[in-house]
Amino acid sequence: MNNGSMVADRTADLLLRVFIGAVYAFLLLPIVVIVLMSLNAGEFLTFPPQGLSLRWFGALFANEGFMRAMGTSLALAAAATVGATLIGTGAALYVVRHATRTREALRLLLMMPLMLPEILTAIALLFFLYATGIGTRTVFGLVVGHVLVTLPYVFTNVASALYNQDGSLEQAARSLGASPARAFARVTLPLIKPGLITGALFAFVISFDLFNMSLLLKGVGMTTLPLQLFDYLRWDFDPTAAAVSTVSIVLTLAAVVWIDRSVGLRTLRFG
Repeated sequence: MNNGSMVADRTADLLLRVFIGAVYAFLLLPIVVIVLMSLNAGEFLTFPPQGLSLRWFGALFANEGFMRAMGTSLALAAAATVGATLIGTGAALYVVRHATRTREALRLLLMMPLMLPEILTAIALLFFLYATGIGTRTVFGLVVGHVLVTLPYVFTNVASALYNQDGSLEQAARSLGASPARAFARVTLPLIKPGLITGALFAFVISFDLFNMSLLLKGVGMTTLPLQLFDYLRWDFDPTAAAVSTVSIVLTLAAVVWIDRSVGLRTLRFG
């Protein structure tokens, strides 16, 4: 390889690194700005901050409305995660292991909430709940809506993990006398655990931040953190709003760190 080719390769490698760095900066800069705005010592939501202070975090944790909304969002996200994980895992097992002619149709049906705008899905579900008389403006209807939106994330990750593992291992366990449930719990479940945890993590984060679905399906006196933040910004424009966003960022990072410590991010396969 001559010097000209080496220089060209190094230049291309440098340009690629600069491009990747610019992409990361573009993605991370808004997060950095929000965090700095939450530390603003001034009275208004401005950037750059007028000094540094934690006063707005104190205002956040002293705000009863925000604390109640955060508890509602955490409980709702946890319930939606459990529901989406159970249904999505069962659906992935059926589609990958048993479905034949209907496989693509079922896959399309399960992925439909990702293909449609969230507001259309929320309106359709609202009409359905009113028509059937079940779950209208109740916690049940809200949980159903969040499960519906987060289900595709669990399904894709678990299905990807199933496609990448050898199904004959479970058959071998069955042939040695293990029951179907025991073979699944002792053989298949550990193999698909990374995809299962990834899907559950996505479901929790997406559910925690859902706005349109929560807006249309929430009951009277019920509010989630995104809705509370939206209402707050209609009348107040202080850094408390940025503090709320920073807390959400910290919760998401904590979930990612927990995943990294428990199963390792390198083992996860993002459907």
